[in-house]
Parts: sequence; C-alpha cells; structure tokens
Amino acid sequence: MAKTSPAEFVRQVRQETSKVTWPTRKETMVTTVMVFIMSAVMAIFFLGVDQALSYIIKLILG
Repeated sequence: MAKTSPAEFVRQVRQETSKVTWPTRKETMVTTVMVFIMSAVMAIFFLGVDQALSYIIKLILG
C-alpha cells in the first residue's frame, strides 16, 4: 500500500468533501425537530411499558 503525504491527504479530503451533498438549513432544522419529537415519544412509550411491567411484577410478588 502506497504512503500518502499529509499534503496529498488534505487534497484528497477536500476533493471528497466537495462531492458531499450538504443539507440546507431548513432540512437540518426539520430533522433536528423530528429527532426531539421521536425521542419524547419513545421516552413516554418506555415510561408506560416500565410502569406496566412494574405493576404486573408487584401483583405477582405481592
């Protein structure tokens, strides 16, 4: 495998990052909001499951 000089590495990195399709500000904001919403929904779901399992175990064990 050929060794790459630091200057060549930087050139390759710049070349590759120019190929990336970067999201717009709006896309980033929408995605961020969706992540927060889904996190809240999942937190509520797991809270409900935890409470239900806790209740069932208390019934079984007395």
